[in-house]
Amino acid sequence: MENGEIPENANEHCPGPQSDLAGKSDSCQGCPNQQDCATAPKGPDPDLVAIAERMATVKHKILVLSGKGGVGKSTFSAQLSYALAAMDFQVGLMDIDICGPSIPKMLGLEGQEIHQSNLGWSPVYVESNLGVMSIGFMLPNPDEAVIWRGPRKNGLIKQFLKDVYWGELDFLVVDAPPGTSDEHISIVQYLQATGIDGAIIVTTPQQVSLIDVRKEVSFCKKVGVEVLGVVENMSGLCQRLTDFRFAKLTENGEQNDITERVLGYMREKAPEMLDLIACSEVFDSSGGGATQMCKEMGVPFLGKVPLDPQLCKAAEEGRSCFADQKCGVSAPVLKSIIEKLLVMNQWREELQQIGE
Repeated sequence: MENGEIPENANEHCPGPQSDLAGKSDSCQGCPNQQDCATAPKGPDPDLVAIAERMATVKHKILVLSGKGGVGKSTFSAQLSYALAAMDFQVGLMDIDICGPSIPKMLGLEGQEIHQSNLGWSPVYVESNLGVMSIGFMLPNPDEAVIWRGPRKNGLIKQFLKDVYWGELDFLVVDAPPGTSDEHISIVQYLQATGIDGAIIVTTPQQVSLIDVRKEVSFCKKVGVEVLGVVENMSGLCQRLTDFRFAKLTENGEQNDITERVLGYMREKAPEMLDLIACSEVFDSSGGGATQMCKEMGVPFLGKVPLDPQLCKAAEEGRSCFADQKCGVSAPVLKSIIEKLLVMNQWREELQQIGE
């Protein structure tokens, strides 16, 4: 338990050796370290000083959260980072989804390794102004499961914060796992002294997702993290009409592909239809979706991102959706949301003044 570190053999949800509840909370029952923690002297964690020193060169820290998995949180984190870097900001992206690190793939960095210098761990760089840190770079086999208890996860998050040399950053984007568990408590606890600008919460429109997002908003309010806004992702399937596949069902339920026949008919009879975008509601949003939830909970609503197959493809290929015209449906919406964030928080003006 040197330097107040949580032992690897500690129980899940360990309050930490320096906590006033150390050795006394319900989660301490049966832990082999219970007696040592209960009698150990309490005091501030010295690692927090090291974290504060590292984070002193980071101007803005943004958490990206979600109430449940599979809502596109990591996709949003990756594209937010790409967009900020394209605006010539210095950006760091830290992936603390320990058990499901998808950021390396979404930024085209699979197979890369972390290097160490006399200044600490070096992030893996996509561009000269976009660095990435993830446990995904530390796994010898990408298919290997990370089977860690809470204390070990917390220890790695602490290492990412105190041992990684980011240099001067305008933005540090933190991609967190879904939920409100150990990793979330740890990142807030470790960063609180250095200041967190707030959290962006990603959801899908249906109630089963919004139920969990309400818990995420409640978590932020309880730990004192401002909710910068909520993004409704996968808000209806939208793509160009010419990208659809058309089929005719047989009596047996089989599909006969008639795409070329339909497109040929449109080219001949109604060429103006070839430029249309078709949209369909995938999730039930009859309850008002994220817009209504934001009104009820008093948090900002940032916008709706459609379910765009081209955006999904960009994430799979590890590239920015803003780099070409392929994501013509989703990229403009994402850009609008990011511009809204910059304006609402006056980040662009502030950073321009600092640079002058």
